[in-house]
Amino acid sequence: MHGPDGTDYPNQSVFVEITRPERIVFDHLLPMHKFRVTATFDDQYGNTLLAFRMRFENVDECNKVKSFVIDANEQNLDRLEAELANMT
Repeated sequence: MHGPDGTDYPNQSVFVEITRPERIVFDHLLPMHKFRVTATFDDQYGNTLLAFRMRFENVDECNKVKSFVIDANEQNLDRLEAELANMT
């Protein structure tokens, strides 16, 4: 992972499922927080609705990241939006 401040954060993730074009599932394994991400892509009147869900092993694990994960995911989705805009 590459942070907005330029810091690189080593991570290990494993893709569990890729069902093109509607679903991507991966497990984030290392170095700290373990969770599963499920991203689904649904057609909504000619646009794509992205649902991004994170499932943690337990409540304690979720609470460890709760203070920053929403803002971090918003930054990731903003970057995705910018990339998609460059593609069209």
